[in-house]
Amino acid sequence: MSDLTITETTFEGWKSLQLQTGRFVVTAPLEVGPRFMEFRRPDGKNLFYQFPGQQGGKNEEDHQLRGGHRLWHSPEHEVRTYQPDNTAVSVDHGARGFRLQGPLEEKTGMEKSLGVEVLGNDTLKIEHSLTNHGMWPVPCAAWPLTMLRRGGVGVVPFFPKGEHPRDLLPNMAMVPWTYTDLSAPCWKFRSSYLAIDTAVAETPQKLGFTNYPGWSAYWLNGDTFVKYAVPPKANETYPDLGCCFETFCNDSLIELETLSPLVSLGPQETIRHDEYWTLIPGLPSPLEEKDYLEGLFPAVSQWLKNLPQND
Repeated sequence: MSDLTITETTFEGWKSLQLQTGRFVVTAPLEVGPRFMEFRRPDGKNLFYQFPGQQGGKNEEDHQLRGGHRLWHSPEHEVRTYQPDNTAVSVDHGARGFRLQGPLEEKTGMEKSLGVEVLGNDTLKIEHSLTNHGMWPVPCAAWPLTMLRRGGVGVVPFFPKGEHPRDLLPNMAMVPWTYTDLSAPCWKFRSSYLAIDTAVAETPQKLGFTNYPGWSAYWLNGDTFVKYAVPPKANETYPDLGCCFETFCNDSLIELETLSPLVSLGPQETIRHDEYWTLIPGLPSPLEEKDYLEGLFPAVSQWLKNLPQND
């Protein structure tokens, strides 16, 4: 692609690598990670959330959330999940992107990698890999989390409505956490989707889904971030009571989280989980169903038609 550039830069005090096309900018620090800390239009603001006071540091002993997009392994646990990623990553350059390889996590035996590849004019392929370098199998799932700035509207679509009495069985379940309050003002249940109004989010909230159409979105000030992962298959098992997608929000941020199937990852085995991203400018807020049906939904449907058929 003639407009694709990959350059070294400085971002928030870190030596970093920046990928830019006519539509996207993605920035990854090289001194911590692997993670992406910036995603925006070339002339737009960063959509990713950054934790104040956690930028530019390295080699800290404790875990730093930092923000941006990262890869964890599920199920969540206070030790396995919150391992520091405060040292430098290695880089494998490709013709249309790059891959970041993190160091071995000594306490878990896991090694993480995160890659970005430009597909066409409007799509990024985000590759996530976990490799077990331990001595025994580890039950786990790849768990990419994208942290976005507060103030916009998150969207989790539902499948098209069925009818009674033709359709007698359910097609998904929603999984709350112990602190989830479905009466909280951020949850806006619509006929076709769940909207998350982050402008009125006050306390931590989380909700998981055992099935969904594979995409989710976040609208902020006219820019809409969309991510897609291959929907679950009936014979696969997922963590957290079967969740393939989860969303978390509080008074600072919203997370859009996808999960791979839960596997027993043997020594020297690798699991890979891909997402596809796009950024759609100029859509109205999808808080109300009319704007969702006339704006976001048809735009995403058109984008999905051009995604590669994989996995």
